[in-house]
Amino acid sequence: MHGLRGAAMKIADVMTTNPCCVQCDEPMREAHRLMRALRVRHLPVLEGDRLVGLVSERDLYLLETVRSVDAGKELVSEAMTENPFTVAPAASVREVVGEMREKRYGSAIVVDKGRVTGIFTRADALRALETLLG
Repeated sequence: MHGLRGAAMKIADVMTTNPCCVQCDEPMREAHRLMRALRVRHLPVLEGDRLVGLVSERDLYLLETVRSVDAGKELVSEAMTENPFTVAPAASVREVVGEMREKRYGSAIVVDKGRVTGIFTRADALRALETLLG
């Protein structure tokens, strides 16, 4: 990782690139399958190529337990959070981490020219810290 020097670190240096995304009209079961297969807890939600939300493992489980839903029929759009926290690739890691901590966000979706190019999660933050600590 290059550019790992405190305030100078940019999200592009530490984000997970090309994250797996899910379409909003997919069944929730598909989001579960992708999360298990990729060992992730957050998926950007798209309508075509446009970001429309974020779905987390917790969102899916919460919806499924609050009301009896059929994960094979209910759509991801029912469980997603609209207007997720987004940042540019050049955003300061320090500022993004501060916002995530303050607002208790589990991730930031990295958007460049209207397209999802990455995701920055707590796991990415811990990996960057581990690198800084040597």
